[in-house]
Amino acid sequence: MGALVTLDLPADAPALTLPWIITFGPMNDDEEWEPVVCGPYERAHALALAEAVVADEELMAVVEPLQPHVTVAQIQGDIAASRMAAENEDLETAAMDAELAGYDDHDHEHGDDHTHEPPSVEEIRSGFARIAAKLTN
Repeated sequence: MGALVTLDLPADAPALTLPWIITFGPMNDDEEWEPVVCGPYERAHALALAEAVVADEELMAVVEPLQPHVTVAQIQGDIAASRMAAENEDLETAAMDAELAGYDDHDHEHGDDHTHEPPSVEEIRSGFARIAAKLTN
């Protein structure tokens, strides 16, 4: 039997209405193959599919919402929030272990040297429409 990992969300969480994807990968480090990403699905369908696949196989399935961001700022905001949550979790763990002295901030500076312009909001929304059309054919 494999493992299924997903977010534990309250019943009124906005993420529940988003499209969800499933990433299937090896359960242990002995296997080396590229993970398989499937979706988008409604959350209930993604969970049911993931459960069915990992029921009889030693696989890891990660079920997570697909964030339909249309701006670089939205993506950067989610990345910053995720980093802050991880840092807070690290700090809580370190405090519980009384090892705050060894905490490393990992703050890396990144320049603004972009070789490609990000797509416009309109281009991204058009892409969403093309994807939806492919999924309904």
